[in-house]
Amino acid sequence: MIKALLIIPTYNEKENVRGIVAAVLEQAPNVEVLIVDDGSPDGTGDIVVEMQQTESRLHLLRRAGKLGLGTAYIAGFKWALARDFAYIMEMDADFSHDPKEIPNFLRAIENADLVLGSRYTEGAVRVVNWPLSRLMLSKGASLYVRIITGLPVMDPTGGFKCFRRQVLETIPLDSIRSNGYAFQIEMSYQTWMRGFRIQEIPITFIDRTAGKSKMSGHIVREALWMVWGMASAQGFRRRPRRV
Repeated sequence: MIKALLIIPTYNEKENVRGIVAAVLEQAPNVEVLIVDDGSPDGTGDIVVEMQQTESRLHLLRRAGKLGLGTAYIAGFKWALARDFAYIMEMDADFSHDPKEIPNFLRAIENADLVLGSRYTEGAVRVVNWPLSRLMLSKGASLYVRIITGLPVMDPTGGFKCFRRQVLETIPLDSIRSNGYAFQIEMSYQTWMRGFRIQEIPITFIDRTAGKSKMSGHIVREALWMVWGMASAQGFRRRPRRV
């Protein structure tokens, strides 16, 4: 059976972690979960340890403190690549990404190398509970990324995605520079520049109802500057054709 690992970074997600893990594991018997917890003071990691007593498909990687989204995913990728997972997924802990979409990702990845969950495909906007200001910021950021980098996706900042392991084996993970939401852009850009196949599938994003958002002005500023850095490092080239 082809195995898939879903990586969920957490920091103070005690209100969500039980529910999200249970919902993910319901989707398919070949799906496992890795929680990467950044030393949550609210005891999120301890809850995961408790759940592991009755769930063999749940894993925990504990880190010393709040080290950032990007480094959490990199740690999770390395953990997955050291084991026999064919597909490695990313997902938020707060139910903004619907676990019921996981089977759609696993079907799509059979004919792609990276599958992105998109809020903006087919001319639609699939976002619930966002103020207009945040929606405009997200749409503007997506357009900005496409113009600067040429990355041909409608939702480059999204964090619900699935990689074929060969993609992560090809990208030098220690060279990834971004650590906030720019991390999502950089990983997709690195995938595209190496000629891998990217497919977007529609998802609906529902803003969190429990816990506290990790979005900040610093994260937005990092993303704006990182896009220029990525493109200029490549000499503003477009991707080569993959043979």
